[in-house]
Amino acid sequence: MELKSLKVEIKDHIAHVILNRPDALNAMNIDFWREFRGVIEEIDAKAEARVIVLSSTGKHFCAGMDLSVFSNPKALPTKGDPARMAESLRRLVLDLQDVFNVLESARMPVLSAIHGGCIGGAVDMICATDSRYCTEDAFFTIKETQLGMTADLGTLQRFPKLVPGGIARELAYTGRKFSAQEAKEMGFVNRVFETQEALLEGVMTVAKQIAEQSPMAVAGCKEMINFSRDHSIADSLKYMATWQSGMFRPNDMMKSFAANAQKTTADFEPILPKKTLFEDL
Repeated sequence: MELKSLKVEIKDHIAHVILNRPDALNAMNIDFWREFRGVIEEIDAKAEARVIVLSSTGKHFCAGMDLSVFSNPKALPTKGDPARMAESLRRLVLDLQDVFNVLESARMPVLSAIHGGCIGGAVDMICATDSRYCTEDAFFTIKETQLGMTADLGTLQRFPKLVPGGIARELAYTGRKFSAQEAKEMGFVNRVFETQEALLEGVMTVAKQIAEQSPMAVAGCKEMINFSRDHSIADSLKYMATWQSGMFRPNDMMKSFAANAQKTTADFEPILPKKTLFEDL
């Protein structure tokens, strides 16, 4: 489909998804909400990429929700029975949450490269990515609190599992900005780079290292880490054993051994594309 808010580039098994409304600080307008989930789902379904890099253009990474979304009468009904309005709003929030949930459900890792401001809904988004990297000038804020509302698209559910609980609470309660250095110290970002160019180069280097591994092994890592985050160690170990009994085959391991011995890069088969029921039958 023709994209209005994003650009997508796929090369060497790396999908680069770029927020592309620099004049609007990449704020999340209606076009973004219509396009983002479909783009990630298509990358996951086709399985041509083994890793996704999420970055942006312009001065800031993303200014969060575009105000035009709140003023759209079709999105937010303002008249009618209160119970029905509330039910409609609940469905809207769940739909918006699903836009970022696809970052977790995608079979390949998602790396976010952040420069400048990462505000409000943008924090919801990057919390759903596997790893975060930023520039020295980056800053973050759970801005919703200062706007008189509670962040509702994943920050409050994911952020406390990425950083110490007391810090997560302070930043959510106050809505204050926190810097790249503070984000690094608390473990929210993996690495801080001096410039945006260095950031993209560094993140692409990590992406290349991921893309060189067995896509089945990497997909298994992501599945297990996400499951273990939300379940007990005992349940996670049982799931690991079940996964391994069904998914493990020696082919990729043998290719890895041979490549290491020959000091080359193994040529792994891609994971299969996703198909809907009865497709191509």
